[in-house]
Amino acid sequence: MSWNQIIECVPNFSEGRDLEKIDKIVAPFRGKQGVKLLDYSNDEDHNRLVVTLVGEPEALSEAIIEAVGIAVDLIDLNTHSGQHPRMGAVDVIPFIPIKNVTMEEAIALSKQVAGKVAELYKLPVFLYEKSATASHRENLAAVRKGEFEGMAEKIKLPEWKPDFGSAERHPTAGSVAIGARMPLVAYNINLSTNNLDIATQIAKNIRHINGGLRFVKAMGVELKERNITQVSINMTDYSKTALYRAFELTRIEARRYGVTIVGSEIIGLVPMEALIDTASYYLGLENFSMQQVLEARIME
Repeated sequence: MSWNQIIECVPNFSEGRDLEKIDKIVAPFRGKQGVKLLDYSNDEDHNRLVVTLVGEPEALSEAIIEAVGIAVDLIDLNTHSGQHPRMGAVDVIPFIPIKNVTMEEAIALSKQVAGKVAELYKLPVFLYEKSATASHRENLAAVRKGEFEGMAEKIKLPEWKPDFGSAERHPTAGSVAIGARMPLVAYNINLSTNNLDIATQIAKNIRHINGGLRFVKAMGVELKERNITQVSINMTDYSKTALYRAFELTRIEARRYGVTIVGSEIIGLVPMEALIDTASYYLGLENFSMQQVLEARIME
């Protein structure tokens, strides 16, 4: 890529089962100058689509706005169900500065896109994370609390007035959170139990808001098709709380219930440094650095 500026965006859409709809939502990210689709994955249990793309600011924003319009037309949350919390057809749109882009510029882009989707699609928009206009709006979980169903009344409260758009939930597409943030790793740990209460309690014990790891958000999820449960985790700063710490603390907490870890997964893309850090821990590498990684040296 010869782009001067690069921003990453990881929009989450509330559709993980209908492949035809998914293809239509992803279409605006294909074959566009200034935009590169890196990855997309759908989860039927979560009923959610996570897309990862990078691009130049203007081209990226145009593609996102187009995709939002398609999702608003295709997704009706009145008939939607899934394990993952959601408040909108397009649930969240984070912008992450990657190259020659400051956080301030990423914030400005998030506000630009927020204003446009509110204007074009009558979609209420909440600014979150670094873009938040008040401290109680920074945490996505706080913004999304109540989900689509509860937002009909929540949005009328003065403290939850949308940053863009009217204080009225879109009848089928709900509302959306848009903001700028640091890179996030979506990391899920699967457990050898179908008891959702156990997964939920473990998630509660490892997440920061309940006294757990500082840069960890977590919740319990039921994977019905596999007859197991999962601790679904967002690592909001992998450089300060490593993946292996979340894995090991989950293992420790699971042990009290006689439960083991049967596997884990990463959703979307992950920075190489996050995996190298974890590999170094389990291999017991001494004085190892990213400069010893072949791919890292090639990309310099």
